[in-house]
Amino acid sequence: QVQLVESGAGLVQRGGSLRLACAASGRTFSRYAMGWFRQAPGKEREFIAAVSGGGGATYYSDSQDGRFTISRDNAKNMVYLQMDNLKSEDTAVYYCAASSQYCAGTGCYDEVDEYDYWGQGTQVTVSS
Repeated sequence: QVQLVESGAGLVQRGGSLRLACAASGRTFSRYAMGWFRQAPGKEREFIAAVSGGGGATYYSDSQDGRFTISRDNAKNMVYLQMDNLKSEDTAVYYCAASSQYCAGTGCYDEVDEYDYWGQGTQVTVSS
């Protein structure tokens, strides 16, 4: 069982930055790939980025334009999402998730059903 708790969200002006953090429970954190998703009102949950268990591989949505960066610190059981130059369309609830699946190559960890555990979500609002 893995419990995930997101933090770091809130209200930010357009063009600003935020760093989301996700704290994971358990002693097997490095066995899980970690991902970030978001869901805006009336829309489906959308993949943003993922990182492999050891942190050596990262995956980003094809629609990502280089403004978001995922990282993890296995010593602290943490995963982060750095978000820069935020836009109003980034307003959404952001979720971190853990996947026990192994994947290599392209198209990894970009589907909701690849994940076993989810955080409760945290609201990011970008004001114009």
